[in-house]
Formats: sequence, structure tokens, C-alpha cells
Amino acid sequence: MKQLHEAYLRSLLFGLQDGIVSTTGVVVGISTGVEDKAVIILAAFVAVTVEATSMAAGQYSSEKAVHQMRKTKKSTDNLIIGALIMFMSYISAGMIPILPTILFDQPVARILSVIFAFLGLFVIGYVKGSIVGQKPLRSAIELFIIGGVATLIGVVVGQILKV
Repeated sequence: MKQLHEAYLRSLLFGLQDGIVSTTGVVVGISTGVEDKAVIILAAFVAVTVEATSMAAGQYSSEKAVHQMRKTKKSTDNLIIGALIMFMSYISAGMIPILPTILFDQPVARILSVIFAFLGLFVIGYVKGSIVGQKPLRSAIELFIIGGVATLIGVVVGQILKV
């Protein structure tokens, strides 16, 4: 049962973290380079759905490879459930930076997207640290820094390629 829990926890945490980080980078980067709210929302939804689908497919195929390597040991996780957890966690977390753009105009939406994303990363990092028995605050700060770097890259690219 422990292996089952670990496989699904990995999918959940990876999906949540990457969903927030990648989508925040897209939302902030696009909204830095383009003022049209409809374009920002369209780009964000295209990015989050394509990325979530790709992550779920990657989760499925990589875990299947691990299963195939274990010739003597039966796997206790379900590949489809792991892929669905990845997809749903990615989509859910990706909505955190998208919702402010739907509800507010720029630049307030951009600022709120970053704030909510950073708060989300901090909470996910803290919970992860607690679950795995490591320093929760350190884990939270680590995810906060990862998100900050990705967001900064999105802003820089948006500024450079501004249309």
C-alpha cells in the first residue's frame, strides 16, 4: 500500500507544482507582452490544457516503462489513475493564475496571478514537507523560489517580445 501512496503522491505534487509554475509563467509573460484580455485568456487556457494533457501522457508512459522494468515485482499503482491525478492536479493548479485574468483587468490581474501563484506554491511546498517528514518551511521556500524564477523568465520574455 505504501508504494501505491507514493506513486499517486508523486503525480499529485508534480501536477500541482508544474501547473502553477508553468501557467503563471505563461499568464504573466503573455500579459506583459499583450494587453488584449481575450488573447491572454485564450493563450492561458490553450497552454494549461495542452500541458496538462502532455503531463498526463508523460506520467502514463514513464510509469509504464518503470512497470515494464520490474519483471519480478507486480506494480501496485494504476497507470490510468496516476495519469488522471496528474491531469486534474495540473488543470486545478493552473487555474490559480488564470482566474485573476478572467476576473480583473491588467495590470491588477497580473499582480494577483503572481501573488496567488506564490501563495499556492508556498502552501503546496509546506504540505509536501509535512507529508514527507522534512522541514515544511524549507520546502515551502524552495517551491516559492522555483516559481519566482519561472515567473521572472515569463516577464523577461514577454517584455523582449512585446507586440
